[in-house]
Amino acid sequence: MRRLRACLGAAAAVGLAAAGTTALVAGSASGATSALSNRWYAAAPYLMPLDNDPPDPAAIMDATGLKAFQLAFVLAPNGGGCSPTWGGTAAVSSDTAVQSVVNTIRAKGGDVSVSIGGYGGTKLGQVCSDATATAAAYQQVITKYGLHAIDFDLEEPEYENTAAIKNEIGAAKILQQNNPGLYVSVTTAGTADGTGWFGKQMLLEAKAQGFTPNNFSIMPFDGGFNGAASQTGALTNFNQILQSTFGWDQATAYAHEGFSGMNGRSDTGEFFTQTDFQTVLDYATSHNMDRFTFWSLNRDRQCTPSDNGGRTSGTCSSVAQSSWDFAKYSVKFAGATPPSSTPTPTPTPTPPGTGCKPDWSSTAVYTVGNEVSYNNHNWKAKWWTQNETPVASDWGVWQDEGAC
Repeated sequence: MRRLRACLGAAAAVGLAAAGTTALVAGSASGATSALSNRWYAAAPYLMPLDNDPPDPAAIMDATGLKAFQLAFVLAPNGGGCSPTWGGTAAVSSDTAVQSVVNTIRAKGGDVSVSIGGYGGTKLGQVCSDATATAAAYQQVITKYGLHAIDFDLEEPEYENTAAIKNEIGAAKILQQNNPGLYVSVTTAGTADGTGWFGKQMLLEAKAQGFTPNNFSIMPFDGGFNGAASQTGALTNFNQILQSTFGWDQATAYAHEGFSGMNGRSDTGEFFTQTDFQTVLDYATSHNMDRFTFWSLNRDRQCTPSDNGGRTSGTCSSVAQSSWDFAKYSVKFAGATPPSSTPTPTPTPTPPGTGCKPDWSSTAVYTVGNEVSYNNHNWKAKWWTQNETPVASDWGVWQDEGAC
């Protein structure tokens, strides 16, 4: 679900056993000569390299020992067409900015995966004619950056489109076949029951096509979650869904299961602290899960008063932390030991926001990005609306930006 992001054939032996394996060797034009272990790609946190005040990946690597980054997001062009872009605006074919980020990471011994899709925007599976055309568009990304890993982030609104999901799953299968050793993750929305109806339909599509990625990951946030216990409960339920869908035993299902969290304050005002991350990390490692990641490194730093830490931000976490605290849990999942650092500050209550936006009006027309205040909270419109009262809802038009 990851609202701020618009501003997210493995065999049974896959999982911890895959940690020591390597993926394909890719094109020299990208600077890639060898792959990291699959465990690092499974631990790669999301990073927006062009938006949300991108942090310096080299500084994160030095501070935490992190080696892998999940770059987000590849979409179809805003003006239409079946060609890959960053965020719908920057063509992959002519990109130099993201390539520079990739080169910086690789020069320090790290690597990247690329995530396609995410919440919002037009996905290639929605506009490309079929799975073959969709795969050809994504192959451009793999070739451009010499990728050893790729993430299919299939969520709202694309995963409500049966034809689009068929194209995406079909493309993932083609890429897996044409790029031996490619690490493929599929990320989708999480619910208390594991995943919702559309997530289950996506799994059934994968089964129908005979496609098995390295993992299916859920995002247990933005759905009424409250701390680590609710997240591990969702992971347990999702494991049962994987078992029943694919006929796997429990261990095999966990070896194909992943977690994708949101650090700090979620889009709907849930809070996930460092302690929550440690609890979920312990669950993931004790059950031999294949993936542990989070949204996002852009948010892995403490808000300043001017950031208004009482609302969800794309550039800070809204919880008390030292910079890159949450990245260290990814490092631990990969099997490395983060460098020692100063203690994490004791969490303190997040101050409410200040400065209310103009009052909401039942007669006014609002379009995407318009902000209003209602019941002492600020709200942002996610699409065109009129006479829809602002209220917190996963599927509603209004995004709660916090108290004012």
